[in-house]
Amino acid sequence: MHRATKIVATLGPASSSPDVLGRMIRAGVDVVRLNFSHGSAKDHVDRAALVREVAHAAGREVAIMADLQGPKIRVGKFAQGKVQLEAGKPFVLDAARSELGDEGGVGLDYKALPRDVRAGDTLLLNDGLIVLTVESVRGDQIHTVVRIGGELGNNKGINKQGGGLSAPALTAKDMEDIKTAMSFQCDYLAVSFPKNATDMEMARQLANVAGEPFGHKPALIAKIERSEAIPQLDAILAASDGIMVARGDLAVEVGNAAVPALQKRMIRRAREMDKVVITATQMMESMIVNPVPTRAEVSDVANAVLDGTDAVMLSAETAAGKYPVETIEQMAAIALEAERAEEVALDADFTNKNFARIDQTIAMGALFTAHHLGCKTIIALTESGSTALWMSRYKIHVPIHGLTSQLISQRKMALYRNVRPLLMPSYTDRDEALREAEGLLVSQGVLRSGDTYAITCGEPMGHPGGTNMLKVCRVA
Repeated sequence: MHRATKIVATLGPASSSPDVLGRMIRAGVDVVRLNFSHGSAKDHVDRAALVREVAHAAGREVAIMADLQGPKIRVGKFAQGKVQLEAGKPFVLDAARSELGDEGGVGLDYKALPRDVRAGDTLLLNDGLIVLTVESVRGDQIHTVVRIGGELGNNKGINKQGGGLSAPALTAKDMEDIKTAMSFQCDYLAVSFPKNATDMEMARQLANVAGEPFGHKPALIAKIERSEAIPQLDAILAASDGIMVARGDLAVEVGNAAVPALQKRMIRRAREMDKVVITATQMMESMIVNPVPTRAEVSDVANAVLDGTDAVMLSAETAAGKYPVETIEQMAAIALEAERAEEVALDADFTNKNFARIDQTIAMGALFTAHHLGCKTIIALTESGSTALWMSRYKIHVPIHGLTSQLISQRKMALYRNVRPLLMPSYTDRDEALREAEGLLVSQGVLRSGDTYAITCGEPMGHPGGTNMLKVCRVA
């Protein structure tokens, strides 16, 4: 069975050798994530080159996603590397402190924190494992009482419950990293901690300027991890090409219990607005050290698939885990089983829907026709990939093949749910293009003699946004 849900895998020390990366791609990786929170610019340039080389050798094109670090609000360093905080004891976060920290307090990397908090606020450290209540703010010092204690190490993160931190989404480091990402033409640029559409518009402007010498414009992914982003979700989606449900920091700000419903809402809204969506954070966390996932992790991945996510993402599991290839194999198997159980309700999906554009109407007609005729596949001849994207917003147990002459479009389509992108030369003659498309899928083993398929294209050929024809064919 063709797997519809895509897999995003993060590269790191455990997965940067050609052998392991090749096995990961053959096991089912569709998008490789380069995490700019770690490593130098050269590391990322080298890894991007390795991905392109290994993917080519494996006979596949995978997309590269550059994930910006964003503002990291962290404590400073401790004299002993870590301290043990006890509930009920005072603890001072001091933006002016230059000496190393101890059990009584520590410095701050984010100097503006004292201006962002007030008495009564709750601060969560180390992904929410340590909880502090703000007693008072005195100049550069935030005086707190430890509510839930534990071990606190160097440079651990700080979140404010309910959000409200003023740190900008794009730091000076991010701006330099955008230039690096454009130098190897990343297909997707993930922006951390955006609060509104303006953050995404600024990122797009910076990326387009940095990419201009290379003739490149990446697709933008907004990572939804601030509570302020939730009321702005539609505007952020409109300014982006997709979103990531970044459940780690988001859970710390809004509370763990709120995240599952938010995940479902974000996936549904992204699909309704014709945007892609990635579900991320701790999906197979136990496989960092174990060869099999927990039952809860299996259910988590399956539920994201059933919600309609375009992709599920692995972080430390493939970047630093002991079983990167096995993790991908397990995730692919879970996604396949979940997809078998999906209900297709295209008739209901199209009820009371209005499509103003001809190309969008053709895409919807192809889905409806292929579903009711039991077609083997849908072929979308597309320059930009838009036709395949629109088709991928609806659940259908018919694989979609996006055929394009543009390499950047092929790579971007690697993230679209239920779309297998293939490169095909551009043709000016429609009939020749249709013959070549059928021949390509026959050579790939997708189509055989007697199979029925639906195909869409535009006349005249080779003009983005010009899809205006739907044809149903049978292989001779």
